[in-house]
Amino acid sequence: MNKENANASEAAKLPARVTRARAKAFKASPALPPFRPEQKRFCPRPHPKRAASDAGKSSPAVTAAFQNKKRALLKDVTNNIYHDNTVVERINAAKLKTGKQVRKCRQKNEDMATDTCMEVPPVDDDDRAKLAEELSKIKMLEAQDISYPSRKHVAGPALTSKNSTLECNEQHKTSTVLHDSNISCIVDIDSNKRDTQLCSLYAPDIYHNLHVTELDQRPSTDYMEQLQHDINSSMRGILIDWLVEVSEEYKLVPDTLYLTVHLIDRFLSQSHIEKQRLQLLGVTCMLIASKYEEICAPRVEEFCFITDNTYMREEVLKMESQVLNLLHFQLSVPTTKTFLRRFLHAAQASCQVPSVELEFLANYLAELTLIDYNFLKFLPSLVAASSVFLARWTLDQSEHPWNPTMEHYTRYKASELKNTVLALEHLQLNTSGCSLNAIREKYRQQKFKCVASLTSPQRVLSLF
Repeated sequence: MNKENANASEAAKLPARVTRARAKAFKASPALPPFRPEQKRFCPRPHPKRAASDAGKSSPAVTAAFQNKKRALLKDVTNNIYHDNTVVERINAAKLKTGKQVRKCRQKNEDMATDTCMEVPPVDDDDRAKLAEELSKIKMLEAQDISYPSRKHVAGPALTSKNSTLECNEQHKTSTVLHDSNISCIVDIDSNKRDTQLCSLYAPDIYHNLHVTELDQRPSTDYMEQLQHDINSSMRGILIDWLVEVSEEYKLVPDTLYLTVHLIDRFLSQSHIEKQRLQLLGVTCMLIASKYEEICAPRVEEFCFITDNTYMREEVLKMESQVLNLLHFQLSVPTTKTFLRRFLHAAQASCQVPSVELEFLANYLAELTLIDYNFLKFLPSLVAASSVFLARWTLDQSEHPWNPTMEHYTRYKASELKNTVLALEHLQLNTSGCSLNAIREKYRQQKFKCVASLTSPQRVLSLF
């Protein structure tokens, strides 16, 4: 009792009031001094690092905090705010009041929104027409997005019109049914999207454009009779047969050989030439084609050397300028090799097992047509399709070589290939009557599976 009275008397001597926390620390009831309104109190902010459990520490620490310190006491201690029931009740009341205010604000906003909707003026006829046009445009854009189901991530807002979505789905189903009913037996050779060299996304449009382009920039089919007087078709065949050996010597790609023959025929269709300069025209056109097709084209000196230096470097360059100016630098033309790649791809897709011999044999038959002047009257795509037709028949007589897949991608029916196939078969079988054997010797090699020696036991005429 004496100790408690001493503590109470010591606390009464302090200049400020004692809070409940300090009274609890002194283990005595707080003895509050009389309130003095004229006394000014300084209320510093509590220390931010002070923990909430500081109020429950032992009394010696608190006693030490009061000794030898003359700073102003805290006006209130917030650490013990939850120990006071009155304070908790005030907080709950404040929460209830805040909830009522929020509900009142929400009700006020809803009333304002309703008033705003009621105050919207009616839409004019012109505005309605514009709005209808905009909605139709949006529906068209939505239909385009739906028509590409492979797109998983589409930027922009999500589709909101259920009617437009249903319409687009119905149109997509209808197109699928039509596709399946019309060309159900056609193999899709453009389904491989991973191989970028096949250009699967653009191949149909590319070859459609090539079919249109092959009708332009065609050489004349009778320039030997109409324009040329010093040369004939036999000289042309000898030149091309020699150029085949040159392309093998320099290991040029087949596209270079096909483009070389095309440039020769186009030049001879427009300009007269002497037979002494025919070989010069051949090496010059191969030089131009090499620059267009090859990665590392042979130099001018190499083409002069291959002619046993019959022509000088200046003569080749002069002829090159003459050829390019006459052809107006139009070198990008589809050749038989261009279409042959596409048609062989379709033929291999129809087979259960891809055949290397089919590819070599079709290329062999197509190259045989380069020497023959009479094949200028056939389109390059027609020659390519006929080569694949005869190659398939030569390798397999158990079934018809033409099917809906080949007809779809070549754009030729079997009946349209009759004349070209028969002429090509004559070249294939005329092994002893032709003295130009560069192509035949080339494809008798083992690396080409000796396809030049293959013939069909049955004539192809039985198919028509």
